[in-house]
Amino acid sequence: MQSGRGNEVFDVIIVGGGVMGSATAYHAAKRGLRTLLLEQFDFLHHRGSSHGESRTIRATYPQHHYYPLVMESYTLWQQAQAQIGYTVYFPAHHLDIGPAQEPILRAVIDNCRRHAMPHEILNRRQLAAKFPGRIDMPDDWIGIFNRLGGIIKPTKAVAMFQSLAHKNGAVLKDKAEVIDVKKEGENGVVVFTSNGESYRGRKCVVTVGAWVNKLVKKVIGVELPIQPLETHVFYWRVKEGHEGDFAVGGDFPTFASCTGEGGIYVYGTPSLEFPGLVKVAVHGGNPCDPDKRPWGSGYRVQDLKKWIQHTFMGLVDSSEPVVKQACMYSMTPDEDFIVDFLGGEFGKDVVVGGGFSGHGFKMAPVIGRVLTELAVDGVASGVDIKPFRISRFSMNSRI
Repeated sequence: MQSGRGNEVFDVIIVGGGVMGSATAYHAAKRGLRTLLLEQFDFLHHRGSSHGESRTIRATYPQHHYYPLVMESYTLWQQAQAQIGYTVYFPAHHLDIGPAQEPILRAVIDNCRRHAMPHEILNRRQLAAKFPGRIDMPDDWIGIFNRLGGIIKPTKAVAMFQSLAHKNGAVLKDKAEVIDVKKEGENGVVVFTSNGESYRGRKCVVTVGAWVNKLVKKVIGVELPIQPLETHVFYWRVKEGHEGDFAVGGDFPTFASCTGEGGIYVYGTPSLEFPGLVKVAVHGGNPCDPDKRPWGSGYRVQDLKKWIQHTFMGLVDSSEPVVKQACMYSMTPDEDFIVDFLGGEFGKDVVVGGGFSGHGFKMAPVIGRVLTELAVDGVASGVDIKPFRISRFSMNSRI
């Protein structure tokens, strides 16, 4: 093995150049730390979870612990885009709809009240008045409307964090697949890549998305309960003459819909990246090996078509999507993140961020801060990471 940077010792080495790793590199470099970001593929590749044209940002979570993370992220997105000089965050209102007694929606309402988040609870008639001729729902459903929605441009956002990290002195290297991490002495690690290079660092952060289980199992023998899923996002054509009714910048919201027991969870965004097309997709996907993708046709597409037809009152063509994009989820059993020290022989020298379960992108700026602070300071300020600890799972390990 040859050293990739001579005898240089980095303060923190970040493995994985998606949005979480890139945000971590940004925060670390901004602190003046000697920072190295390694990516196994090309930067801005389309094989993971950080590419594409849009992600939703919303504050209406059923779990209380996400609210402060999302609210800080709103601020951090705007701070970062001000530094880079272009826009990655586009404000919008947000709407959740579903059966009135759906536990997820009841928890969302409780969360809104707990955090004094302004919101409106709408019945079918009130929803029709707010979005006349555009959005409908059954009589026994409710809507929860608030002003804390929005769209993030993902590929543009990853490029932003990488550019800002580099501007602050970080070293960025792609085509550098990490195959192992080993402890070096009392304070430090060595990171090994498949091209025969090695890098020395005081701390290491692992943010490799759908590949996290493979790498962590190789490094320490722990099998994290993270299931890679192949998922798809779809864009559907708005009927001619109604394109402006579904466009960002007007009153049309980002949206999510719980359809009840055994149903689908639908989410989407107003028209932005493709004029005249609205993004509507299903949360979930099919299990896969990230290195042997099936590149399938989609997940519960027929159910999605029915939802579009009924909800958008025939103004969106539900016959077939006109654009389809594949993406990866990294799902934990409870759909909460994993943000924790790897432990074992590494103690607090290696931190893992993974299992973002299809809803983490919006919180990347604050997750990057938390991962940096855990690695460098041993504790994250202002955030309770207990819900994200590895120890909440029972796992097989050799340590």
